Amino acid sequence: MQAALKTSFITPEEYLVRERAAEYKSEYFNGEIFAMAGASRPHNLITGNIYGELYIQLKSRSCNVYPSDMRLKVSATGLCTYLDVMVVCGEEQFDDAEEDTLLNPTLIVEVLSKSTQNFVRGTKFEHYSKIHSFQEYLLVSQNRPRLELYTKQSVGRWMLAEFESLDEMVKLASINCELALKDVYRQVNF
Repeated sequence: MQAALKTSFITPEEYLVRERAAEYKSEYFNGEIFAMAGASRPHNLITGNIYGELYIQLKSRSCNVYPSDMRLKVSATGLCTYLDVMVVCGEEQFDDAEEDTLLNPTLIVEVLSKSTQNFVRGTKFEHYSKIHSFQEYLLVSQNRPRLELYTKQSVGRWMLAEFESLDEMVKLASINCELALKDVYRQVNF
C-alpha cells in the first residue's frame, strides 16, 4: 500500500462508489484509502507474460484469469486491493451486483517491487491467507529470475518452493498449469 489519502473514515460502500468513479486505482483498508503507484516496464512485461500464458492454458476450462484491473476483497479483514494476476476456478463470487470485486481467488500472482515487497510478502499475505478458496501465492521478482511459490498445505500451513533458473518450469497445481521462467521473463532485461 502507498500513503493514505487524507480523508476522514470511509466506509467500504463509500470506497467502492469513489473507486468506481476514480481515474486512478486505490486500495482500501480499515476506513482508509491508499493511492497506488504506477508500475515499471519490467513489471508490466512480466505481468502481461504471466497473464498471457495462463489465459492460453485456461481458456477451455472452468477457470478465469484476471489482470490487474479486477479488484479483490478479503471479506474476513475488509482489505480491498488490486493484484497483478488472479485466477478463480469454479463459480465466481462477487461482493455485489457490479461484479468488479472478486471474493474467491484460487491463485494470486504479485510482481514484487523494492518499495512493496515486504508488504506483499507479509501483511498482504496475512490478509490473503484468510480467503478459504486461496490455494497458491506466486511472488515474482522483476530484478532477476526468481519465483517464490507458496502452496497451501492446510489451514495456516504453507510450503515454499523457489525457482531461479530460466530453464525451470513452475507447476501451479491449484489450477493445473505450468509456467516456464523463460516465458515469464520474455523480453525482460536484467
